[in-house]
Amino acid sequence: MIHLTYLEKTDSPLGEILLLSDGQHLTGLHFSDRINIKNDWLKQDLAVFNQTKEWLDIYFSGAEPKLTIALKFNGTPYQKRVWQELLNISYGKTTTYQAIAEKINSSPRAVGGAVGKNPISLVAPCHRVIGKDGSLTGYDGGLDRKAKLLALEGIKL
Repeated sequence: MIHLTYLEKTDSPLGEILLLSDGQHLTGLHFSDRINIKNDWLKQDLAVFNQTKEWLDIYFSGAEPKLTIALKFNGTPYQKRVWQELLNISYGKTTTYQAIAEKINSSPRAVGGAVGKNPISLVAPCHRVIGKDGSLTGYDGGLDRKAKLLALEGIKL
């Protein structure tokens, strides 16, 4: 079976964003400077890309998006479990690696490893996960972006 990946680029206040899809679901959302584009990814106008761009417009306007986007996480069962927990972090709130670890009976280090591989940034809000001491820790988009995203949501650390 051939698995196709579709891509779309969109601008944001924090840089260009690359959207990935299997044709029906959003499978990736990355800042373009943090990912290498593959030659076999196809450019196509998809409904899921239009929904995601609308979601991003609302988000970057400083409001909580209420839109539901069809997501598909590609990863290990453990990673998918952690990424599902990210979806439970409310807009304008944070949690810690420790808190997620306690919820899923794991270690903060293992949670951190999975959070760091989150393929659907922003929508699965890994930027809302902070150190147990309230510090900004790892973010694939860069700590500067993480701080700006949290500030956009009204979170002061």
